[in-house]
Amino acid sequence: MSQAINRGLARALEHDPKVMVMGQDVGTLGGVFRVTEGLQRRFGSDRIIDTTLAESGIIGTAIGLSLRGYRPVCEIQFDGFVYPAFNQIVSQVAKLRARTLGRLHAPVVIRIPAGGGIGAVEHHSESNEAYFAHTAGLRVVSCATPDDAYWMIQEAIASQDPVVFFEPKRLYWRKGTIGDRGGDRFAPTVVRTGEAVTIIAYGGALAVALAAAEELDAAGTRCEVIDLRSLAPIDYAPLFDSARKTGRVVIVHEAHTAGGLGGEIAARVSEECFYSLEAPVLRVGAYNLPYPPARLENEFLPDPARVVDAITRSLNW
Repeated sequence: MSQAINRGLARALEHDPKVMVMGQDVGTLGGVFRVTEGLQRRFGSDRIIDTTLAESGIIGTAIGLSLRGYRPVCEIQFDGFVYPAFNQIVSQVAKLRARTLGRLHAPVVIRIPAGGGIGAVEHHSESNEAYFAHTAGLRVVSCATPDDAYWMIQEAIASQDPVVFFEPKRLYWRKGTIGDRGGDRFAPTVVRTGEAVTIIAYGGALAVALAAAEELDAAGTRCEVIDLRSLAPIDYAPLFDSARKTGRVVIVHEAHTAGGLGGEIAARVSEECFYSLEAPVLRVGAYNLPYPPARLENEFLPDPARVVDAITRSLNW
């Protein structure tokens, strides 16, 4: 996936001379996860810019660049480092188009390596997508395969809207092929068909959902798995169609269950599909605690066993 994002960035840089990449260590080092490796040698230091350690400065500068016609792609080194730039993102980037009645745009992409699964320390494994999905004016997306990562980063850069682009760290080393573009890569996609239960997941949690579905498939329970892809806005139509078909829905994400995006999805599905549901919509997420030390990470994050338990409870309702 890391190489897929790298190639997607390179293609966007080739296609549009106004595209630029900026962030801490993105140039000479190629990023902590080497996602931008080789780009500065290829496109120069005036387009692949090593910034100071100041997230608010990175996003603030990107706003100014976007007003001058550039398309800056900002890297936040780790998910928990984005908070110093929170005001710039939710108060400036997200509001610029509405504030100017569409006369100005902020086509800024904010790349955030997100989630756990790598045994990192505090502030390096957070799932903070709900903060941004709650903010009107932002597009929020998360990739789960190298194929999606390659195409989605290009769609994000081409968008006139600001995009917060979550990259699940645990998937950076996952291998896969890159195919044809194939339609809107921000739209939800059914990655596994089934009739018993609908599982909705995104980012790093998608692999967990698929593992649980495969385990239940061996027992004769066929689950449908949907990769959400876009977290804001959400295209609910495919989710409603699947919920009406199966009558049972389980939502899986790495973020805390309390206040997480799963609660909003559950509410909407319950409102629109009430008479089709055979059980309450259930959620599986992390516990409502600060992210623990690495040795407790596997206990903290949702795993296939917890997803299977939620599906079993739904089936037994």
